[in-house]
Amino acid sequence: MPVSGSHDTSASKLLQRAYAAFNARDIDGALATMNPDVVWPNGMEGGTVHGHEGVRAYWTRQWGMIDPHVEPVGFSEDESGRIVVEVHQVVRDLTGKRLLDRMVQHAYTLNDGLIQSMDIRE
Repeated sequence: MPVSGSHDTSASKLLQRAYAAFNARDIDGALATMNPDVVWPNGMEGGTVHGHEGVRAYWTRQWGMIDPHVEPVGFSEDESGRIVVEVHQVVRDLTGKRLLDRMVQHAYTLNDGLIQSMDIRE
C-alpha cells in the first residue's frame, strides 16, 4: 500500500535524509537518522552490523573499496508495517567503472522516529 498520512510522510522524509547523507558520504548525517542500537545489513560480506560505530566502520570500509549510490524511487508499507523503499542502486569501482546497476528493496523498521533496522530484499 502507498505510504500516506503524517506519520508516513515523516518516515519518508527521514529515509530521504538518510539516503542523501549516505550518497554525500556524510556518515554523521546518516547516523543521525538511526537509533544508537541500529541493526544494519552488511551487504558486502553478509550478516549485520550493530550500532552507530558498527555502521560507521562498515561504511568506511565499504567506501574504501567501492563507490555505491542508492536513489529511492518509491515508498510503501508492507503487511508487517515496515517501510519498503524501492531503490535504484548503482555501484562503481573506485575508478568509476560500473559494477552493478539494479533495483532493490530496502525494508525499514522505525522506532521513536529513527531507523531501528533495515533489510535488503533483492
